[in-house]
Amino acid sequence: MKPLDENTLSSLWHDADARDEQLRRLIADRLAAKPAPCIEDQIVATYFFALRSWSLEHAGKEISYHATSGTKDIPPGSLLAECTGKVVGIDPWDATGRLGLLHMAYPLKMLLSDQGGLTSTDLLHTTAGAILFDVYENQDARLISLEIPEAVIRTFPGPAHGPTGIRKLTGFEGRPMFGTILKPTAGVVPSEVGALVEEAASCPLFCFIKEDENLYPRLPYSPAADRTRKAVESIQRIQDRRGGLGLVFAPHITGAPHEILDSLHQVLAAGANGVMFSESFANGTVRMVREATKHLAIPPAIYGHNAGIGVRTRAIFREVLDFLARLDGIDFRQTAPVRPGTPFLKPYGLEWIASEATLSKPVPGIRPTTVVRAGALDQGNIGPNLTDASSRGFAEGVMFLSGSAINSIKNAVGKPDPKLGAEAMLQAIEVHRSGTLRDTPIAEHAPALAALAERSGLKALREALRQRYPELS
Repeated sequence: MKPLDENTLSSLWHDADARDEQLRRLIADRLAAKPAPCIEDQIVATYFFALRSWSLEHAGKEISYHATSGTKDIPPGSLLAECTGKVVGIDPWDATGRLGLLHMAYPLKMLLSDQGGLTSTDLLHTTAGAILFDVYENQDARLISLEIPEAVIRTFPGPAHGPTGIRKLTGFEGRPMFGTILKPTAGVVPSEVGALVEEAASCPLFCFIKEDENLYPRLPYSPAADRTRKAVESIQRIQDRRGGLGLVFAPHITGAPHEILDSLHQVLAAGANGVMFSESFANGTVRMVREATKHLAIPPAIYGHNAGIGVRTRAIFREVLDFLARLDGIDFRQTAPVRPGTPFLKPYGLEWIASEATLSKPVPGIRPTTVVRAGALDQGNIGPNLTDASSRGFAEGVMFLSGSAINSIKNAVGKPDPKLGAEAMLQAIEVHRSGTLRDTPIAEHAPALAALAERSGLKALREALRQRYPELS
């Protein structure tokens, strides 16, 4: 087989993540100097374009034509005029006029329903349609931000609970919120799910337990409703061991929209007080579930799992997707934990900061979404994550979710032991509270923690760190 030449190999090894970080820095600087306009009767979308031959101005005209009224002969003052988009700002980055930012205004007249609202599906259908991402002319195209008038934002439901509501529901006021993920993540029957939930729920560390996205809801040998029933029975059995603390259990109900609704009603009837599903490939399902349950005295807490979001963030900035999911009603959204070295999961860097900011910032009429730090969160980095959340002023709005670091830690006979993993996490939290390692740099935190565990006889923590960080042994 003919070997690939150096130029080809170089192009294939192009680091798109490094380019995206640079692009984000440039965009942040440009928008700080010249922000996108806010217009009361328009949705203003900001795009980054690298165009092959069109100017940014011409691209704006094409977008106006294809994404709004579809005509170039528009009588002034007509309904057509009221429903036609327009360019409201251009920021060219070079002399070609083909690279830079473009601000497009989309009239609410063409979007608002007879009840005066719209949906995230409507917004993306218009602002992220074919003319933006499917034409060859657009060498690179990104939807960066949406400016939505406050009156429109207030028509969205937002989260039913938010961090404050989840804390009130579970009694976790004034303490860190922790959750865990059931393991194994597939190939389990309802009785096994019940046993796993009972083991996890016995630990008062947790206010939240969820199934994994790999455990599908409509399996003939393990239906979500049966799993939920067993889980709820387990939680009720050990409730007196939780010291009055509540618990949210979120079964997995991802599917096509009609399947999600069916599964939703089944798990609620079985006693679930939370649900978890991935909405990246079924846009609008968060809003669907929120609307279907808003009449309940205590609606289920929605964990909007972002499996698949990376496919969409290649064209749409993550904070846009997260903000729309927040407006639609998610109570929990995963970001990523602070950890030393190379990130394990995205978002990272400026994307991570933007994502957590958009989920937690004040928005008129909309509760915050609980930020979920998850993905390689473990005993060795929980301390820096607690410190980071506190230093950034939103510790009350974060839940720490750990799966393998709890459920896959093996005991002395080589068997996974969630109790051992939970005990190790509790010991790591106590070390954090003591302040002993407060000034330890994050890159040195895990080794310092392991040494402290050895000195202090914290056997569970020592064993968990040995398994999670074998290089420390």
